Order: sequence, then structure tokens, then C-alpha cells
Amino acid sequence: MSQPISPAANENLRNLNTGSPKTKKKGKSLPPKMIIRLGKFVWTTMWHMMMSKLAPRNESGEYVRPSSQFRNFVGTEENNPYQPAVGRYNLIVGLGCPWAHRTLVVRTLKGLEEVISVSIVSPAPMEGGWVFNQEQDGCRTLADLYELAESGYSGRSTVPVLWDKQTKTIVNNESAEIIVMLNSQFNELAKNPTLNLYPEELKEKIDSWNEKIYTRVNNGVYRCGFAQTQEAYNQACDQLFATLDEIEAALGASRYLCGDTVTLTDVRLFTTLFRFDTVYYGLFKCNRRRIQDYQNLGAYLRDLYQIKGVADTCDIESVKQDYYGNLFPLNPGSIIPSGPEMTYLQEPHGRDSIGK
Repeated sequence: MSQPISPAANENLRNLNTGSPKTKKKGKSLPPKMIIRLGKFVWTTMWHMMMSKLAPRNESGEYVRPSSQFRNFVGTEENNPYQPAVGRYNLIVGLGCPWAHRTLVVRTLKGLEEVISVSIVSPAPMEGGWVFNQEQDGCRTLADLYELAESGYSGRSTVPVLWDKQTKTIVNNESAEIIVMLNSQFNELAKNPTLNLYPEELKEKIDSWNEKIYTRVNNGVYRCGFAQTQEAYNQACDQLFATLDEIEAALGASRYLCGDTVTLTDVRLFTTLFRFDTVYYGLFKCNRRRIQDYQNLGAYLRDLYQIKGVADTCDIESVKQDYYGNLFPLNPGSIIPSGPEMTYLQEPHGRDSIGK
């Protein structure tokens, strides 16, 4: 049987329910503006600290991408230790990474799926880098593999990596050079050896577009997203959309950037465009206009996406997970958006007759 409630207990209950001064604790709380100032100071300080590791900057607060360290080439020259061969080389990629995505697209277009294998790594921020989905050569992390390739290596462990299984070393980790190799050095082993994505007669035009697109678009979206001052962001954003407008105009007269056939320039641009509306538009603050809002660029993206085999290299869920789920300084809550709807990529592009 329960005990009856005493008059004193009843009085205490009334005080709790009515917020009587008798139940209030002594002392003063911080005014809201002080809490906001303190929170902003702490977060800004920590943000700059994290960004300095994630995205090195110059004195103007502009993101500066470090250069790749392994720059050897596969080739048939007699003195080249890296000869083309079936099963000798392995591409290590992250499915969310646009630089790694380039290599998968060229591997598919050239028909090298049975010549060069692929290993997948996933970003793990708490581990400080990429982790293999399946352990490779006794390595659990990509950093371990870099250490295996070069003892004492202290640089960044990035994807893509062209790995030589025979010598247990990294041949190259620069995507722009890997796709050139995939295009030209494995033709005797490729299913599509006659496809040339870097023809001699177009090299000057391809190189010119590549330089502009790399600086202002491929890396330009990162210069927007990783900018640490308003001035650096404004400059990067202006250059990005000025270049997209220039590409939009060029595509009005030509099906692809360098003519009637796909080249490495189109591949390099495609992997950025594929991610643009989903990631860069919002997370990287590139939100003046979506790619699908451009008449020519939007159709051009669909045209490239619908080339046989290309869609199979595209994993939008991995893209969202890698960017929204792992770039903590840009998305502290790690909340991954449910959209956008990607079925528009399957819609007719109508670019078959442009330029002809």
C-alpha cells in the first residue's frame, strides 16, 4: 500500500509544475549572443584546422591541389620495366571520386575489363583515408599500399592508382596520365583497339580544352567548395560558370568538344558534370545553375551517359555517400540527401546530328 503524500511534498510538486522561484537554481546563464559568439569562434577555429588537412590553401584562402607523386608509364619500349600485359595491372579506385571515375570510363570504352582488374576503396574519415573493401597484398588501407610501394612514403594516398602486381609497386597515381596510357598502350589486348580518344590531329585542341577545364571546372568545383575566404570563392565561382557558359556555346555547333567523336576531353569533363547537380551544386556552393538547366550541356551529359558501358561506371549512391557522408567540415551532420532523381539521364539527348 502506498504512503500518503505529505503537505510539504504537495507544495514541492506545485512549485515544480508552476515554475515557482523556490525551484529555480541560483546563478545566471550566458546570454544567447555570448553562446553564439563562443560557438562560432570554436567552430570556425576547428573548421580551419580540419580544412588545412583536407584542402591545403594559399595566403588568399584559395584551395591548392597537391601534385601526384608517382609518374611512371606503361609502354612497349625495350627498356621500360612496365610492359603491357593481361592481368598484370590493377586499377584502384573510389567509386565516388571523379578522378578515379575517368579511368573506369576509359577502361570500359577501350574494352579493357579482362586486361586490367579493379579494386575498390572507400573513404573512412576516422581512419584518415581510403580503406580497401577487400584487403590487397596484405594491406587494409590505401596508405598501407603506398607504404608497400615506397617505404617511408609521407605524401597523400590518393586514387586512382595504377598498381603493378608483378613488382608490387605504384606505376602512376595521376588520373590524366593513366587515361592516356589506357587509351594507347594496351591496344593489342583491348576489345576496341581502333577507338582513339587522343588522336594526333586533335591533340592541340584536346590539350587546350583540358587545361581550361581542369583549372576552372574539374578542380574549379573544389576551389569553390574548399575556398576559405569569400574572395577565393567568388573568383572560383565566376571562373567556373564563365567556362561552363563557354562550353555551352561550343556544344551548340559540335556534338562533342573536339568534333564528332568522343575524346579524352569529354571523359574528363563528364565525370564532373555527372556529379554536379547532386553534389557540387549544393554541398560545394556551385548553385548559380544546374547542368540540366543548360540546353546543350544537359543534353551533352545525357549523350555521354548513354554511350554503351558508361552508365555501368556511374554509382550515384557512392557519390552521395562519399561527399555528404565523409566531408565532415562541409556537412557536419553527415546527412545524405535522398535526391535528386537521376532518371533524366536516360531521356533522349537529340545530339546525333549536331555538327554534321
